[in-house]
Amino acid sequence: MLVAGVGLCMLVLTASGLVSVRRVRGDTTNYLVAGRSLSAGLVGAVLVSQAVDSNATLGNADLAASFGFWAGAALPIGLALCLLLMGLFFARRMHQAGVVTLPEYFRARFGRGVELSASVLTVGSFAILLAGNLVALGFLLERFLGVSYTVGILLTVPLALLYTITGGMFASVYTGVAQVAINVVGVVALVVWMATTHGLAAPEGLGAGHLEQLTSADSGAVVNWATIIALGLGNLVAIDLMQRVFSSRSPGTAQRACFSAATGILLFCLPLSFVAVAAVSVVGDAAADGPILYTLLGDHAPVWLAVIVISGLLAATVTTVSGVLLSTASVLVRNVLRVDAHAPVMTPRILRATRLATLPMAALAALVALRVPQTGILLTLAFDLLLASLVVPFVLGLYWRRGGAPAAVAAIVVGIGVRLASFVLTPTIYGVDNTLLYVPNDVVTSAVDGWSTIWAGTASLVAYVAVAAASRRRTPADEPAVLPVPVAPDLAATR
Repeated sequence: MLVAGVGLCMLVLTASGLVSVRRVRGDTTNYLVAGRSLSAGLVGAVLVSQAVDSNATLGNADLAASFGFWAGAALPIGLALCLLLMGLFFARRMHQAGVVTLPEYFRARFGRGVELSASVLTVGSFAILLAGNLVALGFLLERFLGVSYTVGILLTVPLALLYTITGGMFASVYTGVAQVAINVVGVVALVVWMATTHGLAAPEGLGAGHLEQLTSADSGAVVNWATIIALGLGNLVAIDLMQRVFSSRSPGTAQRACFSAATGILLFCLPLSFVAVAAVSVVGDAAADGPILYTLLGDHAPVWLAVIVISGLLAATVTTVSGVLLSTASVLVRNVLRVDAHAPVMTPRILRATRLATLPMAALAALVALRVPQTGILLTLAFDLLLASLVVPFVLGLYWRRGGAPAAVAAIVVGIGVRLASFVLTPTIYGVDNTLLYVPNDVVTSAVDGWSTIWAGTASLVAYVAVAAASRRRTPADEPAVLPVPVAPDLAATR
């Protein structure tokens, strides 16, 4: 019954993606940003899906079960903080810019070189983010269908590609609304069932009341705060987040969607941390057999509850995978390859190229997922890299007239240099072994883990400010506007 219920969910998801192709009508604006027609409720629902997908949810549960409540809760807290900041300071400005992808802003503010750098960095980071979701789906199919982890990933990729290629952003919206409804029911039911059958008591040292998780380095405080900072700030330059902001029907709509989504994330995701720490006592030694939430649902929960929760996670994950594939493909086509870049209107070539570009992105993410079978760690790492490189040019580029391309390049090079150097020399990544890229050495220890996130962001800020301050002071006539982003010519032609 469990497999049948989850399978039915997958069929509904696929059908929704195929139906949404009718909304695209061959228009790239419809495909990439849903015609800039979405309401605050729809955009908010899709934004919430970013935080309740399997990557974030399983990461929340596994980190909470392994390191304590606050290690898991740091994920939704960081994501909610990001949306709060986006709504307060950035959503209106970026929507008014009239661009389709975030790197277009970097081109208008800093030039083609920075646009290309931003494109490469965002695509690379999002390959890691996409891999985290594939990891979660691979574990799900392995646990409940009995297929190997590798086969599970290889089965998932074509399914996600199918409805992303057909429906684009409308496919993400349709599934996003459905999965939020399913997840609300699932989370409430899971918390009530856990509280009434097993209780929500946490093992010693893991509960929310053990605040040393936020105050003591020995209890993981540095890593927990680094997680909040990486997600809270690094996610500001997430290309899928920006694409959803651009899909709103107005700047005010985008702002309201961010505020509602931040609230929804905290309401839906924080209770899962309580469930996870309580589940440690319930599942016992089986906690080491895979994601603890899957073990709890598969071996201890009633079938009806497992069907609802897993179906909701599956829907959220496929929605996120679709959004990541779509946003990275659009960056590759519009900002790296510049397909029909000077065309006065949207062209069929752009639409075809965007659909085709989802294929190599899916393949790259599958390779990372097979190499690093982690969930929440990959989520945090993706935004960690963006924090080190692009957040400072993005924020100061919007709000400070000083600093052009040299300042942005300095911030990117210094920040990412510090982060990558510490990454390859540190034996752990957010508390787990660094199996992705580690150079054995006796100099850097795991004590650096977490601090390197803060160091890299700070180094990027110092580099930008130093270069901007040293550059020639412009006269008022020379200075660009704070947001020098014109409406893209091809978008203007559609209005």
